[in-house]
Amino acid sequence: MRWNNKRYHALNSYLRKKHGEKVGKLSLSAGLTCPNRDGTLSVGGCIFCGEDGAGTFAGCPSDSIDEQIQQQKRIQKKKWDVKKYIAYFQSYTNTYGDPKKLEALYMRAIQDDEVCGLAIATRPDCIDEAILEVLDRINHKTHLWIELGLQTMHPATAKWINRGYTLDVFEKAVQSLKAHGIEVVVHVIVGLPGETEADILQTTRYLSEMGIQGIKIHLLHVIAHTRLHEVFKKEPFPILTQEAYIETVVHMLECLSSSIVIHRLTGDGARETLVAPQWPLHKRSVLNGIDQRLKTLDTWQGKNCNTQCSSHT
Repeated sequence: MRWNNKRYHALNSYLRKKHGEKVGKLSLSAGLTCPNRDGTLSVGGCIFCGEDGAGTFAGCPSDSIDEQIQQQKRIQKKKWDVKKYIAYFQSYTNTYGDPKKLEALYMRAIQDDEVCGLAIATRPDCIDEAILEVLDRINHKTHLWIELGLQTMHPATAKWINRGYTLDVFEKAVQSLKAHGIEVVVHVIVGLPGETEADILQTTRYLSEMGIQGIKIHLLHVIAHTRLHEVFKKEPFPILTQEAYIETVVHMLECLSSSIVIHRLTGDGARETLVAPQWPLHKRSVLNGIDQRLKTLDTWQGKNCNTQCSSHT
């Protein structure tokens, strides 16, 4: 296939093409919080969010950005021989704060000679005009993308997970970022209670039609010490099997535009805090399963885009 023998547009292929070689990722913590945790909107965050704010493998927030970068490089070099990196502000909401201080953080991260890009995870309700001006300046200095945690387009599910914003807020943020030429990467969760595969594919088609540049597909993880864990203990809900997850992801890929970069096909979870399911800990098995299923069905990303996206519902 056209993506380095993959049947989907993988991030590795995209970054190799853009930067000329393999690119690693440095997960950083800016020591910020979130309006969905500090009482501005709510407390406790989204129902599935752990104490680290989805930054399980990020650097220590008490360390400087320079110290975190060097520490993360040492971790990366144990896995791959890479010389270029994306600095990734991962934990909590990384546009939630004073724009001048945030810009100083971003600039600090991209000063490293080996950092060739910047990824910023945030909420769409935390992107105002002042932040857009900062992001626009950063976008002119380095390869930038913004990650938005949508999870689902369906209002009832969004309310259940305590997302804290409506779909129109998300749409405005995407349009504003695109107007500045900034790449948009969106997170979605597969396996949210009450959602069928038809619901998931509807979210997938919706994002494909919005013209986003990237997507991260996650399985719903039940993490210890979260509100989702408390719900699960009281009233256990069905958890997807590995086979069902693989099948759904394959159908999602078929519905996604071939131009969209797949930043993630399965989430990482810390073994110490992962309650259910346990099979995602074997990440390579999941990824191999997706590759094999795509091959068996002789299908690929975008095969059914704008044509038969609902054919598996």
